[in-house]
Amino acid sequence: MRWQDHIERNPKVMLGKPVVKGTRITVELILERLGGGWNPDDLLKSYPHIRMEDIRAALLYASKSLSTDEVVFLEDSA
Repeated sequence: MRWQDHIERNPKVMLGKPVVKGTRITVELILERLGGGWNPDDLLKSYPHIRMEDIRAALLYASKSLSTDEVVFLEDSA
């Protein structure tokens, strides 16, 4: 699978954040939901205009991004 077939960055859409092509659903939102305990079926039910391939592409995009960027450790504000 090529994440490029599913994920795009456009400065005119969601301030240039990576989104599922043709939507305003950000990779960030997908990762937040999955990290918060949602499963892929929950995402598909809540956002019926995305597909399982889009979710997989978002995960692959995030993985590739982290492998090439500098890792910044955020402090826990709690």
